[in-house]
Amino acid sequence: METLQDLFKSAQELFLTLGQTVTVWDIVDILIITYLIYRILAVMRKTSATNVIYGIIVILVIAWLSNIFNMKVLKYLLNQTLQMGVVVLVVLFQPELRKLFELMGSRGRFGSMFKRRFKSEDFETVILNVVAACESMAKSKTGAIIVFERGIGLNDYAATGTRVDAIITSELLQNIFYHNSPLHDGAILIRDGRVLAASCMLPLTNNVHLSRELGMRHRAGIGISERSDAVAIIVSEQTGSISIAIDGMIKRRLSRDVFESMLKNELMQRRRRKPKSTDNEAHVQKVEKNDR
Repeated sequence: METLQDLFKSAQELFLTLGQTVTVWDIVDILIITYLIYRILAVMRKTSATNVIYGIIVILVIAWLSNIFNMKVLKYLLNQTLQMGVVVLVVLFQPELRKLFELMGSRGRFGSMFKRRFKSEDFETVILNVVAACESMAKSKTGAIIVFERGIGLNDYAATGTRVDAIITSELLQNIFYHNSPLHDGAILIRDGRVLAASCMLPLTNNVHLSRELGMRHRAGIGISERSDAVAIIVSEQTGSISIAIDGMIKRRLSRDVFESMLKNELMQRRRRKPKSTDNEAHVQKVEKNDR
């Protein structure tokens, strides 16, 4: 009993000491750092940067062990390496850090780090037109790639194509991707519910672990989703299947219901309940770094 009382007394004294020394700004400081770490990990999640993080952890463990067992040569080499750690991290994580800073500064709002969503009443018609166009192109095996801009601006990629600035209709999208159309080769960029540009060039993903079944359109869709928070839709010219790429991940062979539900969940302000699992969802495949 005395031991428990001493323990409670020590804990009480500790809390009293913390209450006297910790200020509100200390708590704010901790919350900001925690949030920034969370955002960095969210950006790096399921990318090749994850393997780099594991490698850094291994090096830190080896450095710790070399210090304990006094391995002089190994300790010296690792200490020299760790002294340049900040520069090395900036070089290794340059794409991820750029994406994080773009999210923080895009459109002049720190709040844009939260992915921008559109009002349901203004955007549902746009989604229905896109779904109808993709379904029609899937049946005719017309290749297409459609990208929805969100928090991070895509002006650099829009500049590689032809400015359109048009209202979205199913007929317009199908005409643009028709194989004889001068704008069919490339991607369509959508901003605020309007076609911003067509025939745009997108960056290809550097992920070497993707399935060989994925062609240039799929790799471009994954690439733009890795470098921004955009939502990329890909219609396969070979199979006629519909895929969506988000945050460097791709979900393939989507049925119309699953496809429409995913777009609404990602792009509209009010999230609807996810549909109950159906047989169609069995066709959804995630392509990660260990994709077969």
